[in-house]
Amino acid sequence: MRMRWKSRKTLTATTAVTLIAAGAALAGPGRAAEAAPGAAPGTQVSGTLADGTTWIAEYPQAWNGTLLLYSHGFGPLTAADAPDPATKAALLADGYALAGSSYDPNNSDWALDTAVSDQFNSLAAVESTVLPSRPAHVIAVGTSMGGLVSALEAQQGAGRINGALTTCGIVGGGVNLNEYQIDGEYAIAQLLGNPGTQLVGFGNATTALGTAAALTADAGAAQATAAGQARLALAMAFLNVTPWDPAATAPAPASDPAAQEKAEYDTLFGGSFSIMDFIELGRVSVDQADGGNATWDVGTNFARVLAHSPYKTQVAALYRKAGLNLHADLATLTSHTSITADPAALRSLYQTSVPTGRLEVPELDLHTIGDNLVPVQNENNYARLVERAGSGSLLRQAFTESYGHCNFSSAELVAGVEAIMHRVTSGQWGNVATAASLEQAAEATGLGQAHFANYYPGPLTGAVPSFKTARRISLPRRGPGVAPGKLPGLSARRDGGSCHRALNPGRRLLG
Repeated sequence: MRMRWKSRKTLTATTAVTLIAAGAALAGPGRAAEAAPGAAPGTQVSGTLADGTTWIAEYPQAWNGTLLLYSHGFGPLTAADAPDPATKAALLADGYALAGSSYDPNNSDWALDTAVSDQFNSLAAVESTVLPSRPAHVIAVGTSMGGLVSALEAQQGAGRINGALTTCGIVGGGVNLNEYQIDGEYAIAQLLGNPGTQLVGFGNATTALGTAAALTADAGAAQATAAGQARLALAMAFLNVTPWDPAATAPAPASDPAAQEKAEYDTLFGGSFSIMDFIELGRVSVDQADGGNATWDVGTNFARVLAHSPYKTQVAALYRKAGLNLHADLATLTSHTSITADPAALRSLYQTSVPTGRLEVPELDLHTIGDNLVPVQNENNYARLVERAGSGSLLRQAFTESYGHCNFSSAELVAGVEAIMHRVTSGQWGNVATAASLEQAAEATGLGQAHFANYYPGPLTGAVPSFKTARRISLPRRGPGVAPGKLPGLSARRDGGSCHRALNPGRRLLG
C-alpha cells in the first residue's frame, strides 16, 4: 500500500548484544547475519530486515523448544519480544524462546500494512540465525493492536505458527474501531456541543487534540445536568465505554444507571491525557496508514444501533429521569450524518486490519472486563465472526475481572501461554481455557494474583454492518456472504446468538 504524509522514521532497537558483538554483520532480507545458526543462549540478539524492520530474540540455556513470537501494540515502532519485563523473565525461566519485531519503521504507528509479514520474516530470520534448531512449536502472542496482528497471523499461519494468544486485542478490527468511535464523538458534537466540530481528516496531532479538547469541554459541561448526563450516556454507549470507574474495585451495578454513567465519564475523560485524547490521536495514524479517511457515519440508523446495544437499558433510564425524548435525539442523530469515507482508504483498512475469522491454528483470547481503551465487547464480535467462518472449534476466550487496558498479571499471561500450548500439543481444548482452570494454572505459577472470571460480554455497539451503510465501493470478496460492491462485515443479528454459547458453554452473557 502506498504511504502518504509521513516521513521516514529513524528507529533503534533495544538490544543487549547484537550479532555484531557475536562476530557477525547485519545482513539483508530474511536473515539477520552471516553467522552459523545458533547464538549463545541467554543473549539478546538483534537484526534488521531489508525494509528496516528491527527484530530482537533470545532463548534460555534450558530451551523447551517453543518460540513465542510477540507482536507489540500501537505506539513507537520499536522491537519488543514480551509484554513487560516481569513476564519476559518468567517466560524465559520456563524455557521459552522469545522474539518480536518493530514492524516496518516507514509505517505509521498503525502498522497493520506490513505487521504480519514483518513478524513472519523476523521469525524466519530468528529460526535461521539465532536458535540452535528449528522450534518444535511457535506461538504468536500479541498485545492490543498486536493482539489484532496475532489474530491475523492465526488465519495465515499454517506451517509457520502452531497457535496464537491474543491479549486485550483489537480483534473486532480496524473498521469497527473507527465506526463505534465516530458514532460516539458525533453524538457528543451533535447533541451537546458544536455540530460543526471536525471529527475526521485531522492530518496532524494538533488538530486531533483540538477536537479532543472540544469534545471534552462539551462533556464536562453536560455532566453538570441530568439532561447532559443522559445524552452523554447515549454517546458513551456508542463508544462502548466500560462502566468501571478507574478508582473502583468493580463495575458500577446495572441497578444504578447514574453510577454507570459517572464511571463511564471518568473513564473516557479523566486524567491529563484522556482516553478521548488517545482516540483522536490514533485516528491520525490510521488515516496515515490508509492514505485518507476510512470513517463514515452516513447511513447509520442510530435508533437501531442502540436497540441492539447492551447499554440501552441504562440510556433509557437516564433519559426518563431527565424528562428527555430519546427517540427524538436518535432521529436527530440519524438525520444529520454527513461523514463519508474515502473508498480507497476504506478498502485499505478492510484489507489490512479486519480479520476474516478463518483460523488456521488454535487461538486463545484474553481480555480484561474493564478495558478502558479496547472494549471487551470486541470479543463478542470476533467470536461471531470466527463461528460464521466455520472456525469456532479453534477459538476460546477468557476474561479477567480487572480494570484497565492490558492490565494482566504475569501469572495470568503465563497461564494463557500454558493453555494455548496444551491445545497445540494435545490437539484438544478440554477444560484448559475455562476460568477455573486458568485461575488454578495462574496461581500455580507463583507469579502473583489472578482474576479469571466466568463472564461473557454483550454485543459491540455500532459494529458494521450493524445497520450502517456506506457509499458503494468496489471491494474484493473477503468473507462469507460478501457481495462485490458491498461492505463486508458481520450479520446484523444482535441477540447473543449461538456463537458465544458454543465457544464458552455455561458462561453468562453480560453487558
